[in-house]
Amino acid sequence: MKTIKFIAASARKSSAGAVFVAILLAGCSALPSPPSRPVHYDFGPGAMAPVAGDRRAPLPPLALADVEAPGLIEGSTAVLYRLAYADARQLRPYTQARWSQPPAQLVQQRLRDQLGQRRAVLTLESGAAQARAGGKLPTVLRVDVEEFSQVFTSAAESASLVRLRATLAEPAQAGEMLLGQRVFIVQRPAASADAAGGTRALAEATDQVAQELAQWLEQLGR
Repeated sequence: MKTIKFIAASARKSSAGAVFVAILLAGCSALPSPPSRPVHYDFGPGAMAPVAGDRRAPLPPLALADVEAPGLIEGSTAVLYRLAYADARQLRPYTQARWSQPPAQLVQQRLRDQLGQRRAVLTLESGAAQARAGGKLPTVLRVDVEEFSQVFTSAAESASLVRLRATLAEPAQAGEMLLGQRVFIVQRPAASADAAGGTRALAEATDQVAQELAQWLEQLGR
């Protein structure tokens, strides 16, 4: 009888231990999982080497002012989209996607890369320093990013939309003399209806805008 009682007590202890382990595991599975980190995008590495074989004469230096983005939240790295089929007036941010830098800075770097293929691209400060050293003040290019978003025409189709306003001015004693102004609008279809497709299309659209802007400057003789 003592042996039977001992076996029964052991069985009860084992059963209680199993219940405890099950409760512990259930409690662990109920703990909140750490939030996933947003994916960061940029415009890619750009050209790996300068284009060879271009024997055209270099263009005069140009001062590129800091690109402004009046249509975007200053300093924000959010990847933005619009639902044209619902309310195109509302800009919405992806929750799990970010730019590596604010879009204005990414655009500025792409413009500098494109324009720098045939000319020296200066900042306003370095252009002023050059003038103080006896040189001439360079022509100033100012760029505003007015739209930089992925626009969904349906739940499955979207395109990037980049709109820049470029203003070219000649420094003068009384301020700046306007030489030209133009709005550049480029749309590129997104390969996928998500942040990955949208950011890739926005990078491609920015590259196209940079090329068109460079051609415009050459047409103005600048």
